Amino acid sequence: MNRASGDILEAAVVEPASLTRRGKDKLVILTADDEMPLCPSHRQAYGLLGAPQDSHRKLMTGLDDIIGTGNA
Repeated sequence: MNRASGDILEAAVVEPASLTRRGKDKLVILTADDEMPLCPSHRQAYGLLGAPQDSHRKLMTGLDDIIGTGNA
């Protein structure tokens, strides 16, 4: 990365920065805080023992459905 990339990253901290090619937007760089509301379905990873009850129940129900229908 060169000096220009540092300038772009600094600008993206203040507001989303758009990178263009031939006058068309190709990439947008924004902070994680700005991205979160746009993609609210971000995923969480848990260990088996640390998973919330609801997540554990959904997992077990899904596994039971697969095993019960012979799709395993």
